[in-house]
Amino acid sequence: MTEVKSGDKVRIHYTGSLEDGSVFDSSEGRDPLEFTVGSGMVIVGLDRELPGMSVGEKKNVSIPAADAYGDHDPQGLLEVPRGEIPAEIPLEIGTQLQMRSPDGRAMPVTVAKVTDETVTMDANHFLAGKTLIFDFEVVSIG
Repeated sequence: MTEVKSGDKVRIHYTGSLEDGSVFDSSEGRDPLEFTVGSGMVIVGLDRELPGMSVGEKKNVSIPAADAYGDHDPQGLLEVPRGEIPAEIPLEIGTQLQMRSPDGRAMPVTVAKVTDETVTMDANHFLAGKTLIFDFEVVSIG
């Protein structure tokens, strides 16, 4: 029986959830996720679990933040004067927006705090600092 090894192209069905059970992503109702093992196309913690698995094998793994999207970095919080944000932009906490980095790249941010003077935007990945739980099954290898 063929086992997954680094460099193999695999397809998996998966459900990713948080420790509270809330699902943040799933391949349910979609094609399986396809990627090359060990290429950095998926988070390190998931990549590391695949070698040695066979088609049809299932796993449930808990991946700490350090092996997923990293810890929440306080330097990723950006305080913007409220007057610099156009009035038509919604500023409810949790709203996802896009800013431009100094070099012109699009940068996703989430509204984290709003005061009369400033709006704090969080540029960390929304899963940063969180332990992720993955249920997955190897659908194909190669």
